[in-house]
Formats: sequence, C-alpha cells, structure tokens
Amino acid sequence: MITDKKQFFKEILKALSKLIVAGLLIGFLKQYDLIIAVLLALKICHNIYLEVIQPKHKNWLLLIGMLLTGFGGIVGETWGVTNGYWEYHKVSRELPLWLPFAWMLAFHYLYKLERNLIPLLRKQSPQSKIILAIILALILPAFGEVITIYMGVWTYYWPYQIFGVPLYAFLCLLFVHMLVYTILHFICKKYKINDVVFN
Repeated sequence: MITDKKQFFKEILKALSKLIVAGLLIGFLKQYDLIIAVLLALKICHNIYLEVIQPKHKNWLLLIGMLLTGFGGIVGETWGVTNGYWEYHKVSRELPLWLPFAWMLAFHYLYKLERNLIPLLRKQSPQSKIILAIILALILPAFGEVITIYMGVWTYYWPYQIFGVPLYAFLCLLFVHMLVYTILHFICKKYKINDVVFN
C-alpha cells in the first residue's frame, strides 16, 4: 500500500513533532490568549504568503479550506461551550482569541500532510485518499487535544473519554474535516482544478 515506508513514517513523525510543539506552546501560554492568537495569526500569514501569494500557481484552495475550517470550528466551539460540553481554563472569556486561528492551522496541517503522503501511496484512488483523510482526521487532531487537555487548557464534560477526549469529539473533528474536504472536492470538480488531495 505504501511505496516508500521510510519517507511515509518520516512525514508522520514530522507531523507529530509539530503537534507536540503546538500543544506545548498553547499549554504553557494558555492564560495569554492574545499572545497565542498573534503567534498563530503570524503563522497563518506566513503559510498564505508561501502557498498563495508567492507561487506562480496560487493555491486558493488552501485559503478557502482554512477560512471554512476556521468558521466551522468557531460555530462548533460556540455551540459546545454555550451548552456546557467543554470549557476553557485560565482565560477571561468563554472562547480564547486564538481558537479560529488554531482551526485554520489545523486544516493547513492536515492538508499539507495528506499532500505529502498521497504520492507515497501505491494506489492513489479516491477511496485510498478518503481512507487516509479519515484516519488522519480521527487520530492527529485528537492527539493534539490530549496534549492541551493535560496541559490544563480545557476540559471536556462529555462521557466515554479516551485520554480526556470524548468519542463525540472524535466524531465532531472528523465531521468538520470531511465536510470541508467534500466542499473543496466539489469546487475542484466544478472549476476543473487539479489538486492531489481533492481530486
């Protein structure tokens, strides 16, 4: 199924390292949500410059995906916090300022990882891409959440938890990710855009 296992696992390890660093950063700075927001916004600007502004072939899908995920994430966060399903700690407001930026970067993170992994699959069929997207969306965001939960950033109150992350959260993360991917797939189809992840 994988053509270059060494490169495949190297990409996974790189991705896990980034998640650990991001989780620790948010954990250590949790009471300074404005500082985290500025840092994440700067990272987003850097990513947009490298992948949308600078290249000859602009990756507008990346920007659209980040905006959709940021919007969907904030809708979900507002719903969850308002209904008491989870709460953030050490901040003076219900929702930390960095949340939309974290959601936007989560899209970029998964998109970039999938873009790097798909060429390493022996079969690059739509089914293989969907299976890869589902596996990554189920495991990696939850792994990042485990780090921040144990760093005291927030607490879930839903039952049936695995390392502090409830099963409902796994499903919600997967739903947001796959909804955005489905929208981008149809945009690619309608406007005949070639993209290794969405075609």
